[in-house]
Amino acid sequence: MNQLAQTQGAFKAIKKGKKTIQAIAVVLLLSATSIQAQKNKNEVFKDTEEVEDKYEPFSFGLRLKNMHLWHGFVVTPGPMVATNLEYNTRDKKFVFGFWGGAGAASDVTNKNGDQVGAHYKEFSIYTAYHFTDKFFIEAVTHNNYTGVEERGDKLHYWSYDKTQGYNFVDLNFGYQATKNTSLYLATILGGGSGDYEVQADGSLKDSYTHYLEVKSKVWQKKNGTNLSLFAGGAWSFITDKTFYTEGKGNFINVGAVLSKNVKLGNYVFPVDVTAMWNPEKEKTVLQVDVKLF
Repeated sequence: MNQLAQTQGAFKAIKKGKKTIQAIAVVLLLSATSIQAQKNKNEVFKDTEEVEDKYEPFSFGLRLKNMHLWHGFVVTPGPMVATNLEYNTRDKKFVFGFWGGAGAASDVTNKNGDQVGAHYKEFSIYTAYHFTDKFFIEAVTHNNYTGVEERGDKLHYWSYDKTQGYNFVDLNFGYQATKNTSLYLATILGGGSGDYEVQADGSLKDSYTHYLEVKSKVWQKKNGTNLSLFAGGAWSFITDKTFYTEGKGNFINVGAVLSKNVKLGNYVFPVDVTAMWNPEKEKTVLQVDVKLF
């Protein structure tokens, strides 16, 4: 074979080798792209699964208290346990739940005029919708049936008779006015649980009592400990008597709350201590509220 033929053969082999190398390179590139795409797809699915795992629509809680306060009332003066079972939507705007309380016995008067013991018992239903992080609307049907049967009355959970005294509904609004100050307005609907005034002719006039509370955080440490002051008052635009007061509207709930995380061994429990004064009833109490989970 002459030199020219050998040279031409070499060029053909090189050209053929280049095409082979290019083909291999394309196959490797496509394979790498496919592998990367699958990897990205798996990562997306993994991220999605992680987000879904973090969303828990149902939750429950347990608290221990030395007594139970509500809007200036001492609902029960003895130790009690409070529980709740709650549903939240993924965006945390809608809430629906049940709240229950059970506690030590206190005396009630039965129909014969005798003092008998009755354990504190409550089962309430609530729902709320958060329009923004600062504003929400809430409805609660309260059912405190402590001593109903002990008094000699018939227990009927869904009874909202004005005079039966243990079922009523309120409609509430909450607003975060500033970073540290919140407003809460509650209105009792339909004269439930004695929220009415007896007229001269014996008829009952619903009061639709309003309760407004202002709460403001006045001191805070980096570890989460903080002190808040609050003041609440009740009034009615319809009657002189209100649900919370003996006569006309008045301040009924004034005090302070110290919140702190208390460590016991390996566990940390949020604890609230509330000092409350009811000027209308001249009553002062100290409530300790421990959140177990």
